[in-house]
Amino acid sequence: MKITRTLVLLALICAGTICNAAEPIWPAAKATAWYREQGWLVGANFLPSTAINQLEMWQADTFDPQTIDRELGWAEGIGMNVMRVYLHDLAWKADPVGFKRRMSEFLAIASRHRIKILFTLFDDCWNPDARVGKQPEPKPGVHNSGWVRSPNKAVHDDPSQWGYLEEFNSRFTTHLPIFKRYGVGAINWGLVSGKSNTIFPWGSKEGSPEPTPWFHDVFRRDGTPYDPVETSLIKELTARKEAT
Repeated sequence: MKITRTLVLLALICAGTICNAAEPIWPAAKATAWYREQGWLVGANFLPSTAINQLEMWQADTFDPQTIDRELGWAEGIGMNVMRVYLHDLAWKADPVGFKRRMSEFLAIASRHRIKILFTLFDDCWNPDARVGKQPEPKPGVHNSGWVRSPNKAVHDDPSQWGYLEEFNSRFTTHLPIFKRYGVGAINWGLVSGKSNTIFPWGSKEGSPEPTPWFHDVFRRDGTPYDPVETSLIKELTARKEAT
């Protein structure tokens, strides 16, 4: 896993429970006790490989429970137990009842695989003009992300400053054991290589060949790991009980 295959850390405040806006803020001791009850959380951002974005995942015509079930099974197989999943307001607006029904079906699938779900409501990145209906086809080789830049443009455009970057962004092999040791939840950006093209790095050109290493994602679409060393490490760490 190279420097760009980032692990995103989250404070999973509402994962696995219902949050009441009227409830007062928990004291630190209560929040700590709740977090310990969750066990060590490790997973990925999840978008089925047959969907290019949140709309294609959640719209009735393209909702794909078979692929979701298969791919969450792969995650379960290596010990992952949490997924962050993006929703989309237009999918709800077009079909509120059906949207919630599909959410329930998705949660049932995840529950069968013993995977917690962290739903994310809004995302102000990337293409600004989302529309319901058929979604665009992926541009071969082009990464779909438009998240805030890191590094900044000045560093990005100056190769003489890239040396420190090679020592900075994170890898499963270097960082996951540390997260495990200190009980820090970790979510990787992406699970299965698919239409989102997130195996490609930011700024890749249309038609680019498969990169080495992958930018994100863990599995190929047939369920084989991109890097068996990574998946073996995840499986080992999620099965291991730390001494207390």
